[in-house]
Amino acid sequence: MKLLVCTLLFLIITSVTSDNVYIVYMGGKGTSKSGSLREDQARLMYSLQNRTEAKLLAAEPGVLSVFPDKTVPLHTTRSWTFLEHQHYFGDSISATSHSGSTANGSDIIIGVIDSGIWPESKSFADEGMGPVPERWRGTCEETKDFPASSCNRKIIGARNFDKHNQTCRGFFGHGSHTASIAAGAAVAGVSYYGLAAGTAIGGSPNFRIAVYKACQSLDCSESAILAAMDAAIHDGVDIMSLSLGEADTDIRTDPVAIGGFHAVEHGIMVVCSAGNLGPTSSSVVNFAPWLTTVGASSIDRQFVAGVVLGNNEVIKGSAIQFSHLCESPTYPLIDGVLAKINGSKDSASRNCESGSIDFNKIRGKILLCFNEDKGGSFKAVEIIDGGGMGVIFIDDDLNIEPNTDYPNVTHPISAVRFEDGHDILLYMHSYRNPTATILKSETILGYKPALVIADFSSRGPPALAPNILKPDITAPGVNIIAAWSKVESRRAIPGKDLPDYVLESGTSMSCPHISGVAALVKSQHPTWDHSAIRSAIMTTAVQKNTAGAPIRKLPGLQKATPYDFGAGEVNTAQVTNPGLVYETTAIDYYNFLCNYGYNLSTIRLIAKDIPRGFSCPKDADADLISNMNYPSIAVSKFKHGTQRIVTRTVTNVGDEEDTVYTVTVDPPASKYLNVQVIPKKLHFTKENKKQSFEVIFSTDYPYESPVFGWITWSNDQHRVRSPFVLTVN
Repeated sequence: MKLLVCTLLFLIITSVTSDNVYIVYMGGKGTSKSGSLREDQARLMYSLQNRTEAKLLAAEPGVLSVFPDKTVPLHTTRSWTFLEHQHYFGDSISATSHSGSTANGSDIIIGVIDSGIWPESKSFADEGMGPVPERWRGTCEETKDFPASSCNRKIIGARNFDKHNQTCRGFFGHGSHTASIAAGAAVAGVSYYGLAAGTAIGGSPNFRIAVYKACQSLDCSESAILAAMDAAIHDGVDIMSLSLGEADTDIRTDPVAIGGFHAVEHGIMVVCSAGNLGPTSSSVVNFAPWLTTVGASSIDRQFVAGVVLGNNEVIKGSAIQFSHLCESPTYPLIDGVLAKINGSKDSASRNCESGSIDFNKIRGKILLCFNEDKGGSFKAVEIIDGGGMGVIFIDDDLNIEPNTDYPNVTHPISAVRFEDGHDILLYMHSYRNPTATILKSETILGYKPALVIADFSSRGPPALAPNILKPDITAPGVNIIAAWSKVESRRAIPGKDLPDYVLESGTSMSCPHISGVAALVKSQHPTWDHSAIRSAIMTTAVQKNTAGAPIRKLPGLQKATPYDFGAGEVNTAQVTNPGLVYETTAIDYYNFLCNYGYNLSTIRLIAKDIPRGFSCPKDADADLISNMNYPSIAVSKFKHGTQRIVTRTVTNVGDEEDTVYTVTVDPPASKYLNVQVIPKKLHFTKENKKQSFEVIFSTDYPYESPVFGWITWSNDQHRVRSPFVLTVN
């Protein structure tokens, strides 16, 4: 075997008889008497000189797991302004930042593990920034196309771990996009070919960025992710931001969970995207409790593509496109049923499904299609390439969440609501020769309903850990404009210059929003650990949209639940002043691993500094995960006629040292569930900043669907709100 990479946590080796790459996870401690993990690694490599089978490594002392290197998918600006106004329609009773803070965030370093960076983007300019923090231990890896000048006081470090492209430069724009969302400098006059015009800005222009390239295009190798996280720990980042990940059956072979555990042990907060596998239930990834997991929602900006009918009626549609059609309604209008191919079912042609449309009937015409099968972007390509002049989709969901996976932004398309679609059909049935046109997109602000959970955003509960509520939080992730690569042409209009900024959607975009918020909290509370910061983000979140109504979700605009948005939408107005925080300790995580099913010897390999005397509870069970001191509560296998008690401890971090918090439970009464909190009041003093309470759940009625609710602790200044969910399975 041949050594490829040797880091603090693992070896990456390749077989001498093949190109197969294996990750050898050494856990948190070595086994040699000297306690040196480097000595253990050297001994292991010496012993392997004549071996060719990676599976033999698993029997070596000090080896926790051996697994083949795989690829992990990336989770593919108005948004910050939108977040600043959350408290106007949320449940907050205080929107005051922490009064004692004067920090500006200049020493906060966000490590972005992604596809590299385009350093020439104006979002990464360092004008007005002070010297790089003295504690920084990172480096700027130079190549011919990434000279030393690529790093500055904004991009303070760059390392490459992508074996396919030996440079930190991000030719695929994803890494630049996420980095600029988290910590981009303010850049005025930004737009995507005139759409979404305004000032692009990250969480703070003073935050620093450290770049760790682990991905090429949409794929990231697990070995590169682990190596990047290991380097970020060494370099001294404060926040890790990872817009990537996939489901795994074993935490010991999940690179984000492994690297994240060691990052948290070193005082680093790890923020991850929840995945783009929604709306399927139990699709959330990055579920380990030491990770902060982020879902995606829309903002109040919409891109309108108007439809003008032959009777001069104008229908407001939605799309991101730059139509070349005449503004006058001169193009014949036909629907899918009239354009169907012989033998096609009406249900298929009504939705313009592939193979159901006769292209001879649509040539030179605009086609009206329902989009019940959600294949809009692919159908548009087929229809227009087949001779159609444009496509109008009838779909409430597309009207709210325009598809940014546009294969050609010059294709004239528009999505209209169902009620408007029926108006178009009525017009078509009323005129012998109906006509229409589709206008190019324009930007509107203040669109309602805003704050809708995206269709693609992965949902809870975690399939492998239903006693954790994930995602933790939600942030903007639909049509976010941010920096891009100047060589990536997929988002370009043919014949025009490549864009500096593009619109992208995904939990990849929501993750760096929370990374930026976490950096903001860290800048004002430098002694807080990752769990206090996460708690502040979660317990100050809002659960209402811009109309003051409950948050809705796609598809269908149904009422969303904590399985969709976690604790709610992040509220930047109050996040630095939460009042109380739930601190999740290392012991909580050790007990989680016990209850998850690992024995103590395995946990000792995973953990770096497990205290002497710690042992797994004799009654370790997955149900006990509910007792982890987390800002949310999830209880599974809760049958009627039973009772379940969970405990929590909160710490007073508010300015009021002597204060009393009172609890409320929402809903206060339920046919299916009784909730009792003991005690009902918590009295904090200067000498006693921590208080514990019990939550007793009981039910005498059978139920099938999950039951959701909220526990809120309030005083005159703060409202500390936590979701709970109980399921029968």
